[in-house]
Amino acid sequence: MSPRLQVTHLATWPDDLVRMPAAGGGGEQPLPKLGEMPPMMRRRVEPLGRMALHVAYASQGQDAPLPVIFASRYGDVPRSIALLRQLVDGQTPSPTAFSLSVHNAFGALWSIAGGHTASYTAIAAGDETVEAAFTEAIGLLADGTPAVMVVCYDEPLPAPYDVYAGYPDTAHAWACRLRLGDGAGISLSSVPADANAPAGAAADVAPDRSADRRVLGFLKSDAAALDHRAGARLWQWRRHA
Repeated sequence: MSPRLQVTHLATWPDDLVRMPAAGGGGEQPLPKLGEMPPMMRRRVEPLGRMALHVAYASQGQDAPLPVIFASRYGDVPRSIALLRQLVDGQTPSPTAFSLSVHNAFGALWSIAGGHTASYTAIAAGDETVEAAFTEAIGLLADGTPAVMVVCYDEPLPAPYDVYAGYPDTAHAWACRLRLGDGAGISLSSVPADANAPAGAAADVAPDRSADRRVLGFLKSDAAALDHRAGARLWQWRRHA
């Protein structure tokens, strides 16, 4: 039997992320101020990092420090593109900018700013990033960790990489805390997609937003199931009473 997860302390940016259309909306709202972070560190954080760290602070509650899994399919791509353009123009990129372009930069800022000694992990697994994050969390919980926080965040790919985006979306971030449940809760499993395609081919419908946003919608709803096809794998999210 797949482990049952109790999902609590959901935090999102923007606040109405579940109801927002797949494209547009988020950029019209003021970015989080990150008052919890020291000013000298806060001024180095780009917009995507402000979103991610904002929901992390909102979700941590009284359980900090606890292990945190930062999950993003693309990470801070605009910063990386700026560095590449500097190289093309013959400029010397800033070491600080480079250090903040790596995929675990937000986790490092989170750990340093709060003096957290618990582990943090940065995950990128393509269209399966949210499932990879929850799988990592399940492993930590199975090893005896009382609670784990998952932070998911992404923004639209900028030019010239926007042609590789598989669906429209908007800048967003959300976080939650996970614990093991006794019977009720959420489960996650995967099966070969070709041999177990759901009736009606619901999982074959072209996605209108990122996988993590569809999972967030499932977590915030009363839906019994969500199927997510990723290549040859079908991820099955289930709600148990």
